Amino acid sequence: MGVEPGLLDAGAVVLRERLATGALCCVELAEAYLARIEAREEDVKAWAWLDPEHVRKQASALDAYRASGRPIGALHGLPVAVKDIVDTAGIPTANGTPIDAGRVPHSDAGVVERLKAAGALIVGKTVTCELAYMHPSATTNPLSPEHTPGGSSAGSAAAVAAGMVPLALGTQTAGSVVRPAAYCGVVGFKPTFGAIGRRGVLAQAPSLDTVGVFARDPEGAALFAEALVGHDPQDRATSPAPHPRLLSCVQAGAPVEPAFALVRTPYWEKADTEMREAIEELADALGERCFVVELPEPFAQADAARQRIQLAELAKCFHHYWQHGREQLSPAMTEAIEKGLALPARDYIAALDWVDVLNAALEQIFERCDAILTPAAPGPPPKRNAGTGEPVFNGLWTLCRTPALTLPLFEARNGLPMGAQLVGRRGDDGRLLRTGRWLLDFVARTQES
Repeated sequence: MGVEPGLLDAGAVVLRERLATGALCCVELAEAYLARIEAREEDVKAWAWLDPEHVRKQASALDAYRASGRPIGALHGLPVAVKDIVDTAGIPTANGTPIDAGRVPHSDAGVVERLKAAGALIVGKTVTCELAYMHPSATTNPLSPEHTPGGSSAGSAAAVAAGMVPLALGTQTAGSVVRPAAYCGVVGFKPTFGAIGRRGVLAQAPSLDTVGVFARDPEGAALFAEALVGHDPQDRATSPAPHPRLLSCVQAGAPVEPAFALVRTPYWEKADTEMREAIEELADALGERCFVVELPEPFAQADAARQRIQLAELAKCFHHYWQHGREQLSPAMTEAIEKGLALPARDYIAALDWVDVLNAALEQIFERCDAILTPAAPGPPPKRNAGTGEPVFNGLWTLCRTPALTLPLFEARNGLPMGAQLVGRRGDDGRLLRTGRWLLDFVARTQES
């Protein structure tokens, strides 16, 4: 029967419905994606580990499971890529460093357990920057090989952008979901800190580390994230709470036209002229639905506070790499660990206090809007030799632990994507995703008229 032309580029929700009804079988879908991977991987270099036979074996088992008549999971048969800092039992997890080459975990990370329970088809492990930090990986941007796909979830963003998988797992400690999604022209969703457990995920800075997802649209991100959210007793950042209905929230649509707060942030001058113009034009098009907010002065210190937290905790979490493999670390990682080791404890502890201070100010903004509108990155993806890009438009929101969503709304003059970022109130993830869907539809209507 085969897979219809164009179906591989459909959203995850469309694919899930076809798989659930039997209009599409897992084996057919898996073979189609494997063919896409074979055609593009030599140029994109998104995969750290991939075994086609392992994919085929899973697909056959999933088809047999559905044929048995038993209830299927929320992600039944959907191919998913997993960032190579997330433990997978029996599958190499090298954390982007030669120090861990050949490392094969004995157990799955909590998120992988949830993926399997939901019936996802785990395609393989995607390339990450060294220890999920800033040293560039081998992955290229699928839209332009000369440009960076971002970091550190480079392989995950690139795999979705190249149509190799409909969904991919990433993580963010500064901007490693939002920024790569912007550079690769896909949707990236970083949920509220603590929404998704991190057991079995490489810890870099536990006060900041957040598991996020890549998809082709907000519905796919909602479907994927909803299957992963939940309390994990082994991750103190999570807590027992009613399970969110993210997908149904998005599909229900906004009950009223949402309001947006245009926040330039104290780092506005770091945005390219094209990005500033694109954001301003969108705000103008939104008219009365969008108002401008100037953040209070303390926000100018937020990124420095986030960096202090990240470097101090990174030095602690990566101590064993420093002790037993220092000569194999990149200069960027060596410098980061040295800076973390030199930070006074008082500065680190004081930086942690900024989370509550900043969120107190944000609450006043969220009383007036559904989401904050701001750049997802300074502009289009830079050339690869310039690094993985600047996370300054992301780190503030990672520090504040708010949910953030990249939408591929803009195109630079060189034809490469620029992403808008929506930020929501902590815990209001469904509303943020729903607002993102509304904004995508608004922009599409505006362009048609």
